[in-house]
Order: sequence, then structure tokens, then C-alpha cells
Amino acid sequence: MKITVLGAGREVGRSAVALTLNNNEDTVLLDYGTSFDENDKPVFPLSIAPSKLKAVLVTHAHLDHIGAVPFLYVSARPLTIATSLTLVTGKLMIEDMLRLSGYYLPYEYPELVALLQNAKAVNIGDSVEVDNLQIEILNAGHIPGSCMFKIHTGSKSVLYTGDINTIDTRLVKGIDLSGLSADILIMESTYGLYNHPPRSRVENKFIETIRSVIEDGGTVLIPSFSLGRAQEILALLADWMPYANVYYDGMAREIMRIYLDYSSYINRVDMLKKAYTLFDAVSDSRMRKRICSEPGNIVVAPAGMLKGGPAAYYIKRLGSNPKNAVILVSFQAATTPGRKLLVDGVLAEGEQMVKAKVFWFDFSSHAGADELIKLAKSVKGLEKLVLVHGSEDSIFTLGYRLKEETGIDFYAPANGESIQL
Repeated sequence: MKITVLGAGREVGRSAVALTLNNNEDTVLLDYGTSFDENDKPVFPLSIAPSKLKAVLVTHAHLDHIGAVPFLYVSARPLTIATSLTLVTGKLMIEDMLRLSGYYLPYEYPELVALLQNAKAVNIGDSVEVDNLQIEILNAGHIPGSCMFKIHTGSKSVLYTGDINTIDTRLVKGIDLSGLSADILIMESTYGLYNHPPRSRVENKFIETIRSVIEDGGTVLIPSFSLGRAQEILALLADWMPYANVYYDGMAREIMRIYLDYSSYINRVDMLKKAYTLFDAVSDSRMRKRICSEPGNIVVAPAGMLKGGPAAYYIKRLGSNPKNAVILVSFQAATTPGRKLLVDGVLAEGEQMVKAKVFWFDFSSHAGADELIKLAKSVKGLEKLVLVHGSEDSIFTLGYRLKEETGIDFYAPANGESIQL
């Protein structure tokens, strides 16, 4: 068996791992995603021959896991396996990327259509057979529809986590650590250096902050990822502030409707239904202007790092009033306007200072360091550990800690490197 890292090797993003079996005859591709450079141009994983792929297994619909998959359909028609919800939301995410970055992409809409035509929809708990491979689909706890894949290769089994979370949120139940087993674990390491604060403490402080701004006569902007984070925030607001004037905008509106249609993937669907009933989707520019002009409103809008979308509109109109607040609920990458706002109080060099209050809360949908350690320890029969999707510091800190506590060797391949097991 050979494991080749094509993306997310000692880096976060553009996940892509090739698993080659049976004397190099069968290759399974685990995710194939895109990152974006500081100019917002997509960055693809290393290339692979699509004609040699037995299957492409996609863990979830974030672009850093699915964004490059259509490229495989330029010259071939491999089988793609993903949950039914991932295929529906992934289509939306890729369509949005085509609209925004189509000039820089090596594929077009027909390749997306080909992907969907050659996709097999599965559900959490399913087991499917591809030629001589048995593939189990397990909950990943990251976003609705996300999954882990356990691949049985005869005498050995490989568990690929994709992005994972072990705690329950309003949207998703965390991973069930009981009953996990595998010979080889390929695990994400995004937060190998850090632990997250208790979710209940984050939620309490978040709601307390919003109430304080509203009581002071301000308006609250919550920039959020349209896929998952926006809906989680809306469900939280429905639980804690059901009588508030809450609005949501952009692609978050369509994702909300899809999640309700695929309610079996949602942990607290009652909270999401409550949010859908109580809160208003923004319908037009006149409504956006009214939201900005009336104090006491709360608006949830992408993009989560303020790199465009409706959130960019709202912050231009709300940012000059010190009574208002911008509450960030996602990781802010180094070159994004959201990080610039947190560090320097401006969205870009040369722009005016944002006078609105700025806050950040850790609503991460990734497992923290202790949770990653706990997951790895829970995998029965584990012989080898491969760490991906993390910075070098994160991967090696996590790896050496696991080796010290379990005695299991770890591998930290860079992009392009292979491991023969």
C-alpha cells in the first residue's frame, strides 16, 4: 500500500491524498480541494492521472476538500462517492467558485455536471463496495453531511478523517469515538497546537456581547461562512434570542433551505426550523438599506473573512458607527480583510479605521489538540498514523505528543511525498 500526499501536506487546505493498492493497480483519491492565494486565485493540489482512479471519496463540501474534483472530469469519468447532502451543497459551492474565479479555473460547468452524473450518493452508516474494496461511511462531526471514510483493503484498513469534530453542536453530533478501529489512520491536524474553549462558555459570552450592543442602540454584523457556520449561528440566536430582529443574507439563505430538506443530517433540527420561522432572509437591496438604517438589528452574512459577499456591503455601512459591532465567528486567515480588521482596525491598507466595535469568538468546527489525541487513542488496532491538513508546527507537535503517549510512529509527508506501508 502506498499513500501519496498531493495536497494539505504540512499545510492547511487543498486536501488530497492518493491511496494506491494492489501492486499499484488500484488508486483511491481522498478529497481533491483548492486553496486560495493572497490574490484570491485558486491553488490546486498536485496532479494525478484521473483514468487510474477507482474512486474519489469526498468528505464534505468545503472547497478545500471538493473544489478541484471537477478538474478530474476534463479527461476521465471516475466514480465520486460522497453523502447526498455533500453533493447538493458541493454543487452550490463549486458553482459559486465558477462565478467568482472562473477565469483562473482549469475546468468549466460541464465538468461539474459530469462529476454529478458520475457520483454515488451515500449516507452516514452506509457501507459500499467498489470492485474489491469495502468502504464504510462514518460521521465526521464537522458540518452537516461531512463524513470519514474507512477503506478495507483485504488484510488492512485505512481510516481517513477529513475535517473532524468530537463535540456536539446544534447542527452536527460529534464523532462517536466508541467502536473506531483501523490499522492506518490519516488524520487532520489543523489545531494540533491548541485547544478550543468550552463551547458553552463561548456561546454565553457571544450572546452577552450581542445583547450589550443591541441595548446600547447598535446594530450587529456577524460575518459567517455560508456553509454551516451561518446556520449554526442562526440556530443559536433562535435558542437564546428568539424575539430579536435577525436577518440572514447571501448563500446562507439557500443553504438554510437545503439543510431543512436534508434534516436527517441536522442534530437540533428543531432549532434550525425555529430560526427559519422566526428570522428573515434578506430579499433585496431595499431591505439591506433598511437593516443598516434601523438600530437593534442583527444580520448574519457571508463572507466569513470579509473577502466579499453581502458582509462587505454591510460593514461599509455599519463600520463607521461606534455603537455598532462586527462579531467574527470564524478563523481569519493571515491575508484576509477579517484578519486585518482584528489586528489593525482597518479592512485594507489606506482605508479609514472601522469605528464599530470588533469581536472574535471561537466557533471552530475542527477538533482541538486534546480531542485529536483522544480520537487517535480511541482507534483500536492502530499501527500507523499519517498527519495532514495542518501547519508544520501543528503536525509535528501533535505527532510527537501522540508518539510519547501511545508509542505509535507518525508520518508527516510534504506535498508530493509517498509512504510505502
